[in-house]
Amino acid sequence: MLSKKIRHILLFAVIASLFAAVGYWNIRPERFLDTPAVAVDEQAIDYYAVNARSLQYLPDGKLQYEMTSDKLEHLKASEVTQLTRPDMQMYRGTAYPWHVQSERGEVNPDGTQVELIDSVRVARTDEKNRSTVITSTRMTVFPQKQYAQTERDVRIDGAGGVTTGKGMKAYLKDGRMDLLSNVRGQYESR
Repeated sequence: MLSKKIRHILLFAVIASLFAAVGYWNIRPERFLDTPAVAVDEQAIDYYAVNARSLQYLPDGKLQYEMTSDKLEHLKASEVTQLTRPDMQMYRGTAYPWHVQSERGEVNPDGTQVELIDSVRVARTDEKNRSTVITSTRMTVFPQKQYAQTERDVRIDGAGGVTTGKGMKAYLKDGRMDLLSNVRGQYESR
């Protein structure tokens, strides 16, 4: 009888040990430390604005630029802000701003760079009422540096003629534009 009781206790101990081992295997503490990979939606918008307007001033209090956009959407994952029909007046502290427009735009996370996309137009009329219009399909503008650049085809209308080229560096503060290649010009003689 004692041996039968010992067999039952041993059998019960073995079964309990198996349950404990299986339970530990399924509920081990390190399993809870592993965080499952969460899928990140690169296009998730964490905020947006309609009819947005932004002003930036120079240290002396003069207006550096004013930018408006029909709509802006801030992407949570990349911190990039997408713009619909951005329109920027780059005053540079003067009364004769550069007027920058495009169909779409993207502002980098720290706001130092604006990528203009589709139907890019940069125009200015100076104090002598002379106009300059620069057009391209894509252009990067650095508002604080008053600089713009592109690797795409560019057309410059102004100074009595038309100049075209591929690629450009525009120093907007000085009103100087350097075309990088395939430069062609057509001018009217007076």
